[in-house]
Amino acid sequence: MNTKRLVEGLVGALPTGVPGLFNPWADACAEDLPANGPDAKRERLERHLDCEAEFILCGEAAGWQGMRHTGLAFTSERHVLQGTVPRIAGVTARLTMRDKPFTEPSATLVWRSLHALGIADRVVMWNALPMHPFVAGATRTNRTPTDTELAHGRRPLQVLLAAYPHAAVIAVGKKAAEQMTCLGVTPAAAIRHPANGGAVAFAQGMEAFVKARRTR
Repeated sequence: MNTKRLVEGLVGALPTGVPGLFNPWADACAEDLPANGPDAKRERLERHLDCEAEFILCGEAAGWQGMRHTGLAFTSERHVLQGTVPRIAGVTARLTMRDKPFTEPSATLVWRSLHALGIADRVVMWNALPMHPFVAGATRTNRTPTDTELAHGRRPLQVLLAAYPHAAVIAVGKKAAEQMTCLGVTPAAAIRHPANGGAVAFAQGMEAFVKARRTR
C-alpha cells in the first residue's frame, strides 16, 4: 500500500482556514512546537495507516487535546510519547508547548480496551469529521459538528474504507453511525462512545464484538 498516496486522498481535499474548524494536516496550531506542524502530522498518519487493518474504529470528530496535536484519531500527545500507539514508536520529542503532554480521556479508554483485547496493532483510527470543531474564539473546546461540517468527512471516509476492504468497521458513537448511513454503509458494529459516561458501555461493546468475531 502506498500510504503517502492514501494520506493525500484522505486529507488533501479537506478545507483549511475555516472558522470554527481546525485541519490538523494543513492549519498551524499556536500550541504546537514548530517541529509538530502539518507535515509531521501527515507523516505520523502515514505510519499509522501502514498495516493490514482488521478493524477500523470511526469516531465523531477530532478533539482539542488529541487529534488536533497528533493528527491521529483517538490519540493524544501522551499516548504518542508513551508508545501506546502501534507503528508510532520511538517518539521522544514533545509535540506541544504545554508544560505537561496533553491527555485525551476518550483516547485513554479506547487504547486500554484495544490493548486488553489484543487487537491494538490491527486497528486503524479515523473520524466521521477528521477535523477539530471548536467554539468560535475558544480553540480549547470541542463541539458537536454540524451536518454541513460532517459532509466534509464523507469522501475521506469512503477513501479509507476502500483502502481496507476486508476490515470490520466499528462506528463509535451516534455521529459516526449517522455518517455511515449517509454513505450507505452498514458498520460491523455500532457501539457507545466512551465520552460522557460511556466508558463501561464502550469497553463492553468492544469486548462483545471481538469475542463474537473470534467464535465465528
